Amino acid sequence: MLIDEHTFILLKSTINKDGWLELPAFGYSMYPFIRQGNLCRFVPCDTSSLKKGDILLFHSQDCRLIAHRFIGTKWINHQQRILLKGDTNLGFDLPIGEERVLGKLVSVQKQHFKLSPNHFISKLWGKLILTFPCLSGILQKYLNRKWKLQY
Repeated sequence: MLIDEHTFILLKSTINKDGWLELPAFGYSMYPFIRQGNLCRFVPCDTSSLKKGDILLFHSQDCRLIAHRFIGTKWINHQQRILLKGDTNLGFDLPIGEERVLGKLVSVQKQHFKLSPNHFISKLWGKLILTFPCLSGILQKYLNRKWKLQY
C-alpha cells in the first residue's frame, strides 16, 4: 500500500495514541501466514526488544506500508539498520532505520479464527521459514503457478 510521509506520521501518532492499529493485508509476500484481506493488528514496539521472526509494519524507502519478518540488525555507515524479509520474497528488503517502524504484529484475523504470533502454528511456520530459506522459492513458484491458472 502506497502512503506518503504525512500519512505515515498520522498512522504513527494513531498507533501510539490508541495502542494499536488494524489494517487489512494486501499482497502475497507473507503467504500463507498472512493472506490478502486478513485483518492484521499491530501495536507499538521497542525495536531493541525484537526477536528474530517478529513481523513488523514499516514504511519502506519507496513509500509503501509493508509487514515483513524481522531477520536481525546490521551496522551500516555507523548506523544500526533493521533487516526484514517477506516470507515469499527471495531477497531482503532494503535495510531501514528504527524510525520507519510503525509496530509489531499481535494478531491476524483470518476468515474463521484469530491467530497470534505466540500460537503454535505461528511459531512453527516462523521457525520453518527462517530455518529453510528455500521455502520462499517454493512458495513463490506456487503463487506464480496459481496466478497463471487464474488469468
